[in-house]
Amino acid sequence: MSRRGVILLAHGARDPRWSEPLESVARRTAALAPGIVLTLAFLDFMTPDLADAAGALVRQGCDDLVVVPAFVGVGGHVRSDLPKLVDAIAAEHPGVSIRVAPALGDEPSVQEAMARIVVAAAEA
Repeated sequence: MSRRGVILLAHGARDPRWSEPLESVARRTAALAPGIVLTLAFLDFMTPDLADAAGALVRQGCDDLVVVPAFVGVGGHVRSDLPKLVDAIAAEHPGVSIRVAPALGDEPSVQEAMARIVVAAAEA
């Protein structure tokens, strides 16, 4: 039986407070679905990076990994960098399935929530 692990992947920043909203998303995810094994990972400036996060999940017995890019828009990091990182992880962990979900910003429900926030700000 497969055990799925989820990696919420974000860009990262030098300011450690930058990750607070993502940590909140991770906590909310755990509250909604306590059975999901989830970790954060970052492309730059912060730890863990994607390879370390994947390795940690594999050590916890996960053999099916899903990377969820926490990006509003899909640019070079998601189109170019991420596939290379995923290929390297797959090579390092044969037998582990890894796939990339759509970026959060590509999800219509996320776009709708953002639009509602913009309207609320305009009407405040």
